Amino acid sequence: MIGKMGMILKMIKKNHKKKSSFKFKPFSKKQRMTLNWWTDSSPVKDKNGIIADGAIRSGKTISMSLSFVLWAMTKFSEQNFGMCGKTISSFRRNVLFTLKLMLRTRGFKVKEHRSDNLLVITSKKTGRMNYFYIFGGKDERSQDLIQGITLAGLFCDEVALMPESFVNQATGRCSVEGSKFWFNCNPGNPLHFFNQNWIKKCREKNLIYIHFKMEDNPSLSKEMLERYKNTYFGVFFQRYILGLWVAAEGVIYKLFAEKPEDYLMSYEDAKKLEYQVINIGVDFGGNGSGHSFTATGITPDYKEVIALASERHLDKDIDPEKLDKLFVEFVKMILNDFGYVDYIYCDSAEQTLIRGFRKALIKNDLGHLKVRNALKSAIIDRIRAMNRLLTQQRFYYTERCETLKNALSSALWDEKQKVEDIRLDDGSTDIDSLDSYEYSFERQISKLIKYE
Repeated sequence: MIGKMGMILKMIKKNHKKKSSFKFKPFSKKQRMTLNWWTDSSPVKDKNGIIADGAIRSGKTISMSLSFVLWAMTKFSEQNFGMCGKTISSFRRNVLFTLKLMLRTRGFKVKEHRSDNLLVITSKKTGRMNYFYIFGGKDERSQDLIQGITLAGLFCDEVALMPESFVNQATGRCSVEGSKFWFNCNPGNPLHFFNQNWIKKCREKNLIYIHFKMEDNPSLSKEMLERYKNTYFGVFFQRYILGLWVAAEGVIYKLFAEKPEDYLMSYEDAKKLEYQVINIGVDFGGNGSGHSFTATGITPDYKEVIALASERHLDKDIDPEKLDKLFVEFVKMILNDFGYVDYIYCDSAEQTLIRGFRKALIKNDLGHLKVRNALKSAIIDRIRAMNRLLTQQRFYYTERCETLKNALSSALWDEKQKVEDIRLDDGSTDIDSLDSYEYSFERQISKLIKYE
């Protein structure tokens, strides 16, 4: 295996020109294993594929994606291959950008047909050309998108975020003689289908399994390693930093629940701050739950999230007219104390109540305020973002957020859910305040988590 790897590294150096925009760094032992397991001199070349799991930023994706294309361009010509992410946009962002730079540095011509989600890759040295289709596997319907195509190989990045039906459909399309699989992921729940049916059965399926730690990425300095270790807490630390398949149990926001006072900022101090954006999130009640309003400010450069004020009113005590009045009073309070509101994001399930809000704002000379539907992104994504903000001490709340404080302190994982990470929503905790708060900042999550 090492001999062939030496040849690959020599080819990399030979083709690495000064004008290239990608600079290869020495690969770690595990990265070299993922790069050359399929080569003619490898004792495991007859395996059906490879699985690489473990910590984030451990160097899995860069070596796995490059290995997949090098294998395809060495072993095949004029064949179709599948490259998959949770979504096509996440694959382009997390994999494709760097992969194209590496391939061009290696002497490949890469032509992208974005409308067809297709890469046509040609080797300038051998003249071989292959077709690489990009698929997103975000939900059960995604399997329909990959039906019908015949593949010579499959690479799935973030495979643990894909539904089992999609993975089964995608692997079932690999019917060309000599086809192989590349799977890449961060750990999740230990009962997740990929852990149970693929990792634990890797020998049965004749697959290579390599577990990565952050230390396996030679490009990460000690300072960066320490920074990432201080980015996560609890179950996300165990999964993303230690690379373990563990269940989500107990209190969701344990850091906050143990010491909420560490995140408290006075309302008067919050009024003195400058904000990049101030939004209000609204969750509507029903079936015994409550109507909730939360105003949130985000400081310049998306550095900190400040929960400014929150309210919760039980549904049984309120008719639409009273709800409109309470909402307008809340909006006026924020406008009076902070000067402006950028957007109001409401639970899209209640369009009649939203129309009532718009009319109430117009009636009170506040018709210029923009009332929009909440994005309602995946709850687990909101939870991950919030835990990251807490770990990095980038979240604060004021004394006018008593309902939000109680909601964050009592939020629990639903331990009856054995496979997925689900927040308990049985009426015993205040989900309404959590939703309204999350609606107020969820559209900024991508910018917030980029801050280090």
